[in-house]
Amino acid sequence: MRKVVVPAAGLGTRLLPATKEMPKEMLPIFSVGGDGGLCVKPLLQAVFEQLFDFGLREFCFVVGRGKGSISDHFTSDNQFLKVLNENGKEELARDLLSFYEKVDVSSLVFVSQPEPRGFGDAVLRAEPYIREAFLVQAGDTLVISRDSSHLTRLVEVFDEFGSAATFLVQEVDDPRSFGVIEGEEIRGGVYDVERVVEKPVEPPSNLAITAVYVFTPAIFDALRSTRVGFGGELQLTDAIQRLIDSGLKVNAVKLREEEFWLDVGSAESYWDALYRSRRFFQEVVSR
Repeated sequence: MRKVVVPAAGLGTRLLPATKEMPKEMLPIFSVGGDGGLCVKPLLQAVFEQLFDFGLREFCFVVGRGKGSISDHFTSDNQFLKVLNENGKEELARDLLSFYEKVDVSSLVFVSQPEPRGFGDAVLRAEPYIREAFLVQAGDTLVISRDSSHLTRLVEVFDEFGSAATFLVQEVDDPRSFGVIEGEEIRGGVYDVERVVEKPVEPPSNLAITAVYVFTPAIFDALRSTRVGFGGELQLTDAIQRLIDSGLKVNAVKLREEEFWLDVGSAESYWDALYRSRRFFQEVVSR
């Protein structure tokens, strides 16, 4: 598996006015710099670097209007590197150069979603670039774990069960704001999914979908045959239900207690993402 689709076209209205000019996917979170110390970087850069280090090399970013800063950030800027070096900022220049080197050996495609028609619509727009199993990760979501163990388990379960879809879930206190699953736990932290529902009034469980998935191309047919759903948008969750209804296997993998789901969808969740990322990476740099 080499391909990943990263939807990053949301308006970020719950984070206004900060996201009026800055895409929410470019908001900073804490991470580790090249010198081993704590640093901040755009969330989407952290997503890209994690997926790159996991072995993915072909990236399809789905972006909307006003997201030009994303493509700009993922374009090497040698003049800026020169300025940093000339001003004695060699360590910062090395960090940025390391990011650019990863970008340069990757294949990046930017696909436009002119209007906010939903997460499912964003994934469907990537279809021309996909011919085999692929990973999807929302651009405003990052899961942090030791050695990306969550991605390893996700792909292993997908391969083991021959699923049409496998995704990460996490227990939450109030699942009404998320896509939620109902299913049978077939072994520790692995579920056969029987039903998924987007933002349910009466959730069937407290297991929320974390917006990190692996799909076969069957998801595209499911999306095309899915009607507009919650919020007047094409919901990826509804298309996953179509996979289940057609008899295809769908699995979920639960995050472990030491793994953290960072989401910048709202002011409250962004504050939590800052707190969790700082705590996690502070422990890393303190070792």
